[in-house]
Amino acid sequence: SAVNGVSALHSDILKRDVFHDAYLRQPDQFKNVTNGIDHRRWLSQINPKLDALIRECTGSDAYLLHPESISGLEKYKDDQSVLAQLEAIKKENKRRFAAYVARESGVQLNTDAVFDVQVKRLHEYKRQLLNVLHIIHLYNQLRDNPNMEFTPQTFLFGAKAAPGYHVAKKIIQLINSLSAQINADPICKDKLQVVFLENYRVSLAEKLMPASEISEQISTAGKEASGNMKFMMNGALTIGTLDGANVEMHQQLGDENIFLFGLTADQVVQLKNQGYIPANYYNSNPAIKRVLDQIRAGFGDGVDYNDIADRLLVGAGGSPADEYLLLADFDSYCQAHRRAIETYADRKLWNQMSLINIARSGIFAA
Repeated sequence: SAVNGVSALHSDILKRDVFHDAYLRQPDQFKNVTNGIDHRRWLSQINPKLDALIRECTGSDAYLLHPESISGLEKYKDDQSVLAQLEAIKKENKRRFAAYVARESGVQLNTDAVFDVQVKRLHEYKRQLLNVLHIIHLYNQLRDNPNMEFTPQTFLFGAKAAPGYHVAKKIIQLINSLSAQINADPICKDKLQVVFLENYRVSLAEKLMPASEISEQISTAGKEASGNMKFMMNGALTIGTLDGANVEMHQQLGDENIFLFGLTADQVVQLKNQGYIPANYYNSNPAIKRVLDQIRAGFGDGVDYNDIADRLLVGAGGSPADEYLLLADFDSYCQAHRRAIETYADRKLWNQMSLINIARSGIFAA
């Protein structure tokens, strides 16, 4: 028997910290097995048009049994016809997903907007709340300058909270409060949209992954076991920290095909050891102060979110203030988003990056 993590970083943490004594005694019993995904299920079955394009470009369906052969797609990264087909497939998948959401919930998604997606268990270390802070910041920019040049963005969340995890449930409520306010504000019409997809599950994921354009993998470095490569194989680009499987995705993609931000796992430890004081960011950064003050004030539905702001500034329930370093990573996260949105405007470059993500996903096959 052996012990393994589910990403290289995670396995290193097991060896270095969690089971360090046992590792020193029996190093050969520690292995890494990065979580795998299945191209047959999570690409071919759920994204048939993309599957057809891959078969056409690579000359066969070999990638279904030998996923590394999907790398043959990369030689088409300068082929304008293939890039145009890739873009058309994504647009059709977005329209199809929007039709499904309209049928299920009556919500009309703006398919001309960038589909920015964060779907995973609701947990503080996965930092859905950091995503929320950034959305409020964008909302503030729009309210300050309604006529500013603004790339339309639709933020999609999907998550479930553990039954007794009160804070996670409160964050879900916060996302819904913010969503209601933004979606009702005429300033945001056709520009900014926030939707919490109810009852996130595999059958919903199968419809969502092909339509996703930005994948949020933003956990505090050193905390996440494994990032979600299903987005990568469907052509979404990742905004992420150097955490979990993001580390290995970055090794495959290089700096130029992923949008990295934030502290590394070692820097997280270093900052905590020297004494992390989130109030310093609140007092020195007007954008952070404004966003947290808005969370305290609530979003027009009368719900009080003082407890969420307190968790970030003073700590609560035995947890230290901002345990997962949202405020420390806030500026870097906003910059990563700006880079992603600027890149999105260059359609050829975006589609090339998307194609490269698909073509280099073979190594993550189960």
